[in-house]
Amino acid sequence: MNKQSSNPATWHNYTERNSTDEHTVVGCLKILEGLHSPQLDNERDILVYLPPSYQQGGKQRYPVIYMHDGQNLFDEVTSFAGEWRVDSTMETLSEEGLEAIVVGIPNAGPKRIEEYAPFRDLRHGGRRQGDKYLSFITETIKPLIDRDFRTLPERANTGMIGSSMGGLITLYGFFQYPETFGFIGAMSPSLWFANQAILSYIKEAPFYPGKIYVDIGSLEYAGRVNDGMASGERTIKPYQGSVGQLRDLLEQKGYRPGSDLYCVEEEGAGHDEAAWAKRLPEAIRFLLNK
Repeated sequence: MNKQSSNPATWHNYTERNSTDEHTVVGCLKILEGLHSPQLDNERDILVYLPPSYQQGGKQRYPVIYMHDGQNLFDEVTSFAGEWRVDSTMETLSEEGLEAIVVGIPNAGPKRIEEYAPFRDLRHGGRRQGDKYLSFITETIKPLIDRDFRTLPERANTGMIGSSMGGLITLYGFFQYPETFGFIGAMSPSLWFANQAILSYIKEAPFYPGKIYVDIGSLEYAGRVNDGMASGERTIKPYQGSVGQLRDLLEQKGYRPGSDLYCVEEEGAGHDEAAWAKRLPEAIRFLLNK
């Protein structure tokens, strides 16, 4: 299937296709099996969470959040190292009046890094498929979602969230596809990739209005530097390192802290799904609140 296809997609109820007592899905989750990507020449299932009021019918339309690493979002059974509990988070946020359609895009397993790589990094094989992956989202998946579900398709209501390498491609996608994405959440983004090429890229990119959420845990590796002091090397905390540089860069470009920029350092948090799941509600509140 591609963006030119007019054939209706067959969306199944996730719990019916995965009829096991072990799944941890709550709410309404749909699955489209084996969507072909003409950009990447591969296939994967696509997951769609629908908010509670969507199932009541009517004509209401909803913002859409595209999220990477779809295996880890909704179901403990399919997750690599724990799930984000996106479904239960969205169910709770709906009680606050915050609702959105969430599209989960599973990663490509062994090819995850190259699909999420917007730049060449020889330490990781040098292959980059980030532009093709984003084209898959914008040219194949998004038209499909906008056709089959009651969405608000404009950029102001279209967002993207990812972590680690998924956070990196999310940052890149905001500036590479400004006509598509109006808000993003980059959780523990891999800013180190390709010698921090993302910082130079963002520095040269134009300012685009929208909301940007960035976070990191204080226990994530930040590296050590030799500053010439008698004590030799000193530890650089994450927020003093590349994430701090990103924050300063975004502020210099015109993104206003607390208004359209929100940066968080969580004390005692590591680089894992549990940390991202914990911070997700705060991120979505910031991104969806008008």
